[in-house]
Amino acid sequence: MIRVPDEALEERFLAATGPGGQNVNKVATACQLRVDVYRLGLHPETFRRLKVLAGSRLSAAGVLMLTARRYRTQEANRADARERLAELLARAEEREARRVKTKPSRAAKARRVDEKKGRGTIKAARGKVRLD
Repeated sequence: MIRVPDEALEERFLAATGPGGQNVNKVATACQLRVDVYRLGLHPETFRRLKVLAGSRLSAAGVLMLTARRYRTQEANRADARERLAELLARAEEREARRVKTKPSRAAKARRVDEKKGRGTIKAARGKVRLD
């Protein structure tokens, strides 16, 4: 589990969109969480996977930006943004399973060739009908 230091985080609250009536126009409830990824001290492989997972949310300066506007309160959106950050970092930490190369058996190769030859004879028989 990656521990995120508080100095790597920056929170801003914006006016949210969507349902909420007058509350949306008056209160800045959406939470924009900015994370300086370079301050996290990630392993190079974890950083590479994070770049792929984050996509356009990660800037060239190494700032990951998550916007949470699902809920109608600042506290709920702040918790949602931090939870999404934790999930993203946990997914970046997971290693991909190594692929184990397999080799088809000689019998499997022979079956494949026989099947291909059979299909070829079927297709060859589809030619024009000649009346001799």
